[in-house]
Amino acid sequence: MGHVHAEPARAGGRAPLRTALVLTACIAILECAGGLVAHSLALVADSAHVLMDTIALAIAVVASIGAQRPANERQSYGFARFEILAALANGGLLFAIAVLIAAATVSRFAAPELPQGRLMAIVAGIGFLTNAGIGWSLLAGSRRDLNVRAAFWHVVSDALGAVAVAAGGLLIVATGAAWIDPVVSLAIAGIVVFGVVGIVREATGVLLQSTPAHASIARVRERMRMVPGVVDVHDLHVWTIGSDSFVLSAHVLLPDARISEASAILRRLEHRLLEDFGIGHVTIQFECESCDADGRIICTQAGPRRGALSADPEREPHEI
Repeated sequence: MGHVHAEPARAGGRAPLRTALVLTACIAILECAGGLVAHSLALVADSAHVLMDTIALAIAVVASIGAQRPANERQSYGFARFEILAALANGGLLFAIAVLIAAATVSRFAAPELPQGRLMAIVAGIGFLTNAGIGWSLLAGSRRDLNVRAAFWHVVSDALGAVAVAAGGLLIVATGAAWIDPVVSLAIAGIVVFGVVGIVREATGVLLQSTPAHASIARVRERMRMVPGVVDVHDLHVWTIGSDSFVLSAHVLLPDARISEASAILRRLEHRLLEDFGIGHVTIQFECESCDADGRIICTQAGPRRGALSADPEREPHEI
């Protein structure tokens, strides 16, 4: 049986997450104050959205720290799934935000109030520029870390919400139509729901140990069969522990060969799986076409063919 283990999860996304947390909290305060002064439901709703995103980012920061804790005897794979649980919790928070915004929108339609459109646009513009900067800082990390990706989508939804509020404020200045404010609020709710779907789907797939989209069983088996010396592959499983951390286990059929030859095949398999699919934790059980009556792979410990695979149980074998 062979094993290869990947390096621990990277901590590179932690500093941008902390910066995002602080700046997002400032935006929430600014938009809340501006919404109250301008009597804008859209701006207040967006501040609530940003406030919940601040809480979600705090969860993401804690999760990124927890994910770096080393493995122990109880958590043998480490704590990488902290970030997956955090991403799922963030998705739940986003959905709750959407429901609250939709409820407030219905109330405002029933009793419309004309807000100060100019102030709405100025405050939302500041929010958009800040969120654009935060999003840019998180973009690289979001490609390889689900937790950072969840935080990135929070920031994107904040930026889009700010654009909607700013546009609504300008339209109110131009037309004087009070109904624009609750419509913008409803648009923000739609933006939030859009962000929820992808995050929850991906995090749930990890918890259900689904095969990663980039490493389907058929493709992985095909690539493994292409390695010289491999006869066949079966009982193949691929799943995800955390962002950029994939695990594989398989039974690999080999021709009768020396242990050194089997080890060379193992190294080639490990290299192929890491290069082609980013799978860094590999557990492989070798089987041979010439095994004993019990189906065990055995090798001799004595004689001129020491280390060779054998099917003779009388030659002091041991299992591998």
